[in-house]
Amino acid sequence: MAMKIRLARGGSKKRPHYSIVATDSRMPRDGRFLEKLGTYNPLLPKDSEDRVKMDLDRVQYWLGQGAQPTDRVARFLEAAGVKEKAERKNLKKAEPGKKATDRAKQKADKAAAAAAPADADAE
Repeated sequence: MAMKIRLARGGSKKRPHYSIVATDSRMPRDGRFLEKLGTYNPLLPKDSEDRVKMDLDRVQYWLGQGAQPTDRVARFLEAAGVKEKAERKNLKKAEPGKKATDRAKQKADKAAAAAAPADADAE
């Protein structure tokens, strides 16, 4: 059974509140879970102690059982010192896409073409 430690959303519209749960990866996001491990309230300030609450002993137990944390939960665990910091995998996120690259190239070509006749006149 593939185990996950992930967030289950609760709260009303535009007022999210998440539970940190241990669940089978095949279950729906807000569906059945095996154990509630903590809470996450993104509406609280980042320096608030109540923003993320976890039962670290139970989290350690589930990690020992082979449960894999999601990216967001892994960041919470890194901040708590339970897990070492992992390298992020989205290395190309800051690079512009193909269309933006093509537009920049065309703009550079036009600028070079406009500058070329000016250089010829100067000689």
